[in-house]
Amino acid sequence: MENKVKQNIDLPENAFRELKDDEEYEPIMSPSKTYREVSPWSITWGIFMAVLFSAAAAYLGLKVGQVFEAAIPIAIIAIGLSSATKRKNALGENVIIQSIGACSGAVVAGGIFVMPAIYMLDLQADFFKIFIAAALGGVLGILFLIPFRKYFVKDQHGKYPFPEATATTQVLVSGEKGGSQAKPLLIAGLIGGLYDFIVATFGWWNENVTSRMIGFGETIADKAKLVFKVNTGAAVFGLGYIIGLKYAFIICLGSVTVWWLIVPGMALIFPDSVLNQWDPTITTAVGQMAPEAIFKAYARSIGIGGIAMSGIIGIIKSWGIIKSAIGLAAREMKGKGGDQGMIIRTQRDISFKIIAFGSIATLVVTFLFFYLGVMDFNLLHAVVGIILVAVIAFLFTTVAANAIAIVGSNPVSGMTLMTLILASVVMVAVGLKGNAGMLAALLMGGVVCTALSMAGSFITDLKIGYWLGTTPRKQETWKFLGTIISAATVAGVMIVLDKTYGFNSGKLAAPQANAMAAVIKPLMSGQGAPWILYAIGAVIALVLDRCKVPALAFALGMFIPLELNIPLLVGGAVNWYVTTRSKSEAINKARGDKGTLLASGFIAGGALMGVISALLKFGGIDFDYSSWWGNHLSELLSLVAYCALIIYFILATKPRKDEIEE
Repeated sequence: MENKVKQNIDLPENAFRELKDDEEYEPIMSPSKTYREVSPWSITWGIFMAVLFSAAAAYLGLKVGQVFEAAIPIAIIAIGLSSATKRKNALGENVIIQSIGACSGAVVAGGIFVMPAIYMLDLQADFFKIFIAAALGGVLGILFLIPFRKYFVKDQHGKYPFPEATATTQVLVSGEKGGSQAKPLLIAGLIGGLYDFIVATFGWWNENVTSRMIGFGETIADKAKLVFKVNTGAAVFGLGYIIGLKYAFIICLGSVTVWWLIVPGMALIFPDSVLNQWDPTITTAVGQMAPEAIFKAYARSIGIGGIAMSGIIGIIKSWGIIKSAIGLAAREMKGKGGDQGMIIRTQRDISFKIIAFGSIATLVVTFLFFYLGVMDFNLLHAVVGIILVAVIAFLFTTVAANAIAIVGSNPVSGMTLMTLILASVVMVAVGLKGNAGMLAALLMGGVVCTALSMAGSFITDLKIGYWLGTTPRKQETWKFLGTIISAATVAGVMIVLDKTYGFNSGKLAAPQANAMAAVIKPLMSGQGAPWILYAIGAVIALVLDRCKVPALAFALGMFIPLELNIPLLVGGAVNWYVTTRSKSEAINKARGDKGTLLASGFIAGGALMGVISALLKFGGIDFDYSSWWGNHLSELLSLVAYCALIIYFILATKPRKDEIEE
């Protein structure tokens, strides 16, 4: 019988900092009490959100080319539903609604990044194959991540910023508080949301400021291939504030290394060379390319190599954690495991026995799927395929979780591209080529992509639950249902879109899938991959690790475009500024906490308005502002608006007297 208790709706002061020796984190919902979490209300609405947002995200991601993160909008809707029905103490239920519903974003990313390439290459794939690949990938991602939950959300408490989890948690807490206590987040959400909505929908000012807006900047971009870019969105600025100066600086160092050293260096060394050994679609000499084209064709691959090596380094460093998890599972299977009832409620996971058997069963089903449905009963091909999927998915699970914990963005497209390249090379080596080889590699990539996307998304849910005090086992159990439902929805939506528009018609953007299709076709016909670029990235990651620099953060900077990295540094610098200006530590802390609330509002407002803006475009309400954005005055206006936004943010962090803890 659940205790009907009223929880204290305030995050502890040590929620976002590292704990001192012998200090424990006490979540909002006490570990010693039981709260309403899983109920017909939370399950029903969670399933509804999974279906709704899976369909919406798949449609918008493929039609408009804009993928949005569903966790924050779902949290806002869950709060609205509980408020409208006057449902008391609904915090635990809202976390479950958000956790089930957020499966949509993870499965959609895994699906639309890879699966449409099957249609683009005129291969045979039905609803069953797409659904099974997405569902198996999602289930693997959940199972592979659970053993790392304690390490990421508890052992590393305060060491990772978890920007998206922070924003969602603040939304849930403020929604439960209601009234004046939620006012700062609500106002920031309105300002940040309207700011981003005006840009995305009406294009009043440019979304980016670049060095090309002045004559000298245009000259050095053309001649020296040097360019500076910053996205002026409120949501990205909010991410930077929560990430903080340390990680933002390292990420930007990676970006600057690629954009200001490698890109100009390649143009200087190979001015008249067409480097297309691994991509015959490249027909322009390096020296004739724009900096953005050099980054896309060559330099980004260095980032992929760095991410891959960071994953290998991470798995080696985490080997002790892996061994202990495997050892615990082995003891449980022998009946020697600890009693789950003795573990506090907020640290209870699904039994490791279930995780072990579930992982083995899922891999067996995946093997049978490959053997019976994809590789025409060829045992060698199916065995090689399942080994590749299992090893790569497990290896990159920690990378996906690390990336989300650090920057709030999962480099799943880069990791999937690496998977497709490796799968294609290996499958060709064992004799699987042509259309059959492309279909096999893409379905393998789909399984891995969904697994990694799910792992990154789920660590966010678990961190939210840790801060608030929900039961991990309940989140983990019901995540499987959300995954299956989202996979079925995405597969259905994809088939409807193909029949309605046709993926080869040009009416669907699907940029990631187009990239996957372009890469895999030459590989399956015996052409190579940019191994030298991957190797350079791998060496950089190794050197950084030896120098005690976080290699993954740096590699993420090399992979993610410059304009999305610079605003992280801007937000991190503002974080440093507002938390160091006063001689009073109490005032600095109060400003920092209020800034986190405001930044969460920016992220929440930007995410929600991004969905609305994309829906308007999908419905045909689309304003053509391309000619205005082609005018450099739009960038100047963007810079003015961005400065005004930052000034507002700094002034708004000034705390009231009652917000300062002496």
